[in-house]
Amino acid sequence: MNWLELKLALGGLDAERVEDALLEAGALSVTLEDAGDEPIYEPDADKPSLWSDTRLTALFAADADMGSVTMQLLTMLDLKALPPHRVEPLEDRDWAREWLKDFKPMRFGRRLWICPTAYIPPDPSAINLILDPGLAFGTGTHATTALCLEWLDGADIKDQLVVDYGCGSGILAIGAARLGARDIWCVDNDPQALIATRDNGSRNGVTDTLHICLPPQFPKMQADLLLANILAGPLVSLAPLFAAHLRPGGRLVLSGILKSQEADIHGAYEADFAELETAVKDDWIRITGIRR
Repeated sequence: MNWLELKLALGGLDAERVEDALLEAGALSVTLEDAGDEPIYEPDADKPSLWSDTRLTALFAADADMGSVTMQLLTMLDLKALPPHRVEPLEDRDWAREWLKDFKPMRFGRRLWICPTAYIPPDPSAINLILDPGLAFGTGTHATTALCLEWLDGADIKDQLVVDYGCGSGILAIGAARLGARDIWCVDNDPQALIATRDNGSRNGVTDTLHICLPPQFPKMQADLLLANILAGPLVSLAPLFAAHLRPGGRLVLSGILKSQEADIHGAYEADFAELETAVKDDWIRITGIRR
């Protein structure tokens, strides 16, 4: 099956109003994307932000009358002409396979590899984590995840109790399990992340090592290692919780932090953690410390 794809510059128009008009005109789906290069790292959930150069992409059936669609949009939006736009045919594809074409095996440190299921691990003797891109965050392609995987590769965590807070796909927890951790608690407030972690854990044969839960179900413990690859805002607010869940001498690994946010993290953690150290990758940093 083929479709028609309408790409339209939002300009100064109200995104919600344009989206509603497109759907009423017969669009099967509408997505918004950054037409420039303006990342929004920590959006406000109460006041969602859009890019200054936002583009809408609407998908229509292949036999849709785009002339009629244009007239409907002009009427519904009270416009004399549409903003810059174009209509292109879109061929049907196996979109999962298309995505995976750009996701190839990656090595982190000396012994840790992330391999998609479509590939044979380049080094069968290495520690290979089998993982495909999915709805939950974390495949190793982002600098924040890479920083954590590189730290794990160089650490001795055999027989340790580990917490992966904000587990996403479960990539860090699975890595910890394959590197010899005794038990790993995987915590996330997104149910989809918990499903992804469970599925990926099963694929990698470490299900028995993982304990997967929402934050309200996270029990009190004195862990040996706590990993948290989330965002700076939540990391600041979670500092007391993390301190309470690590034993004295336990190690802390934080990521998802921009260089400009380093001082905020230090301010939140320096009372309870010593030896705070920073590693940098691209515009992102990892901060490690030891529980006092």
